[in-house]
Amino acid sequence: MGFEKIYNKGQARLFKSSALEFLTKAHPLVIWGMYVPVIVWMIWYSNTRMDQSALKILILFIAGMFFWSLFEYFAHRFIFHFETKNKTGQRLVYIFHGCHHEYPRDTTRLFMPPIPSILISGTVFGLMYFAMRYNAFMFFPGFMLGYLLYGTIHYAIHAGNPPFKWMKPHWRNHHLHHYKNEHLGFGVSSTLWDHVFGTMFDLKKEKEDKEKEKELMYGK
Repeated sequence: MGFEKIYNKGQARLFKSSALEFLTKAHPLVIWGMYVPVIVWMIWYSNTRMDQSALKILILFIAGMFFWSLFEYFAHRFIFHFETKNKTGQRLVYIFHGCHHEYPRDTTRLFMPPIPSILISGTVFGLMYFAMRYNAFMFFPGFMLGYLLYGTIHYAIHAGNPPFKWMKPHWRNHHLHHYKNEHLGFGVSSTLWDHVFGTMFDLKKEKEDKEKEKELMYGK
């Protein structure tokens, strides 16, 4: 899925239809606005209607966030970077993630657009409910908060410098994924699983390319 050139202006055209093209974009605040009420309601429902203890809710909520980080890693590594010679498969991979690698400064495609987001999250919740029944009402909110934080951190990584010095390795790991080697550095919200599965860049050996990193940011 590598690209010979990274475009720092403009955005990919995914569909000829302007209506479909519009539906491929999303502002982060729209996605937060969609899911925060769901997260709050499920926690409230678990506590007041299902009479679950605050401790149990907290444990399952944190477990959901932790599970998201693992899900994020595997999805990024094996789905978003899936390699195939099939034209339809290549097209799908490009729509879901390839366009971001070609146009990393496109701020409108860092979150899943509303309609596919609802379809996918609804399916995920259904599978969770099938597997853990009512516990899904406490696990799923943590999973979705993990997703919201992932999208926000992803935006921040491309938008500017890390707010704290200790976060710099995290930023560099993702920048290197874009301009050095797309087969490493799959963690976005966390580098935990890159360390666990051996896909973390050796940042001590990687020479910093500050100009190249600036090209991947949204700043002027």
